[in-house]
Amino acid sequence: MSKQVIIFIAPPGAGKGTQAELIAKKFGLEHIETSNLGEVKINDPELVKKDPEVAEAKRRYNMGELFPPPWIVKLIVEKIRELASVGRGIVFSGSPRTLYEAENEMPELEKLYGKENIKIFYIKLSENESIRRNSSRRICEKSRHPIPGFPQYRDLVICPEDGSPIITRTLDKPEIIRERYRVFLKDTKPVLDFLKKNDYDAITIEGEQPIGKVQEDIMKHL
Repeated sequence: MSKQVIIFIAPPGAGKGTQAELIAKKFGLEHIETSNLGEVKINDPELVKKDPEVAEAKRRYNMGELFPPPWIVKLIVEKIRELASVGRGIVFSGSPRTLYEAENEMPELEKLYGKENIKIFYIKLSENESIRRNSSRRICEKSRHPIPGFPQYRDLVICPEDGSPIITRTLDKPEIIRERYRVFLKDTKPVLDFLKKNDYDAITIEGEQPIGKVQEDIMKHL
């Protein structure tokens, strides 16, 4: 699957990061998490001070808004070209999140990987479930691996993947999650219509079921 590109589109808490990690490991693909690419930049105090683009991205992030599309597209396209040059396949969780991203990233992916090698999944999740899941969600501090809010992970304090502490993001407060869900409906849902118009079949997966069942449903299409 070295030439494969898999894209997960979903509201906050639908498990797109978890599913992307599982698929990336299973098929030896590179997982690109948009928020991770951006967070590395905005968590660098020196960069925030000297680069107005990064400072604006940090401000938006802290308000529960999306990163500025032109800035995030620049980061993503750089990463796509880097991975294509060494023949690595990609799993995306969190991009394209806006029409601007879709319009600028999809042509690049088609050119480098071929349209026939791009698969898109839409994981459905209600607003109430999004808030419930995100409020109990944690991640690994170093590599941002998602730690699902299930009983078997409750006492985990060290990431089993990279050994870093497990933390709760300031972004995962109910009021911010509610805003992020609203932003998803306004800015990201229209991406699905754009993809459909461009002859992509976005496969809908029911997100309100166990992780294993969600993965099972995804695997039927890979």
